[in-house]
Amino acid sequence: MTKLVLIPGLLCSEVLFAPQIETLKDEVEIVVAETKGMDSITAMATRLLDENSGEIVIAGLSMGGYVALEAIRLAADRIRGIGLLSTAADQDTDKKKKMRKELIRLSSIDKFKGVTPRLLPQFLSPAALEDEALTLRVMEMAAEVGQENFALQQNAIMGRRDQRDILPDYYRPALVLCGHIDVLTPPEKSEEMASLLPNAELVLLPEIGHLSTLEAPQACSAALRQLILRANKDT
Repeated sequence: MTKLVLIPGLLCSEVLFAPQIETLKDEVEIVVAETKGMDSITAMATRLLDENSGEIVIAGLSMGGYVALEAIRLAADRIRGIGLLSTAADQDTDKKKKMRKELIRLSSIDKFKGVTPRLLPQFLSPAALEDEALTLRVMEMAAEVGQENFALQQNAIMGRRDQRDILPDYYRPALVLCGHIDVLTPPEKSEEMASLLPNAELVLLPEIGHLSTLEAPQACSAALRQLILRANKDT
């Protein structure tokens, strides 16, 4: 059975992929990669590769996409297919790094609340913000990951490399998916990655924000299923 490794984003856990796990669990072996306790995207990717032997399909959202791209840099021959969800291949700008450092500083001073109601519009579309159960799930997930991992993950994200140079050499199936109104990783980031990957399917979801797997669970599950089918056909 194909192994699918799902990689959570910043302040996220397996909850981020709960709908996809439920939908695909009888079709593939699913593992959720560990992203906590590390301050390096390379360390996260190395752990993923060490803990999952042989050929695998991987899919990551946001920070998870950075980890997925680093896994290709480290061991492209083992990655049968890659899903890049709500993510980007470039580095942070100096402005973004400054913002992240300030968020780390503030999180260490104040009582850490993870994703607060004030920050939710960055993660969810206006329609999703009306779903109280969904917003509560996002806030609880972030609070559970906690301040220490928030700081570690922000440092990891700031230290990531530009991966655009590796994309033209990855010929195996790729899924590039993003919400049309994602303010954190805008669709043009996905369009750029898809244009560089030789075997990419680009999926842009209307009226969907950053946490696409929770906002558009059926569409994301269907896209991942298609990626797996393409990866299996490619072998």
